[in-house]
Amino acid sequence: MNIGDVSSRSGLAAKTIRYYEDIGLIRPARDANGYRRFREADLHKLNFLGRARSLGFSIENCRSLLALYEDEDRASGDVKRVAEQHLRAIDRKLAELDAMRGTLARLAEACSGDQKPDCPILSDLASAPKG
Repeated sequence: MNIGDVSSRSGLAAKTIRYYEDIGLIRPARDANGYRRFREADLHKLNFLGRARSLGFSIENCRSLLALYEDEDRASGDVKRVAEQHLRAIDRKLAELDAMRGTLARLAEACSGDQKPDCPILSDLASAPKG
C-alpha cells in the first residue's frame, strides 16, 4: 500500500503517518524509487496508534503501549499501569476543568450584563493571580 491507501484505510492524515515514521513509531519498507510501501502490519500499527491517540494517550505512552503490544512476554500489569497513569491524568484535568467552570459560572452570574461598564468578569481577570 502507498501512503494514500494507508491514510484512507487508517483514517490518519498522510502528514501524521509521516510524523509517526519520523519519530520511529512505524517503519514502512521503501521501494527502489524511495516511495514508502506499507504492509498490513504497518496499517495495524497505525490503527492502534490512532485509537490510542483518540483516547488521549501521549506519543510516549503510545510508544510504550506499542512496545508492550509487540512483546509477547509482556505482563498485563505493565499495560494496566500505563492506562491507570493516563486515567489519573484525565481525572486531574477534569477536576481542573470543573473548577474553571465553577469560577466562570460564578463570575457570569455576578455580571449584570447590562449597559453599565462595571463587570466582575473583567475585574477578576485583571486581578492578581491567586495562589
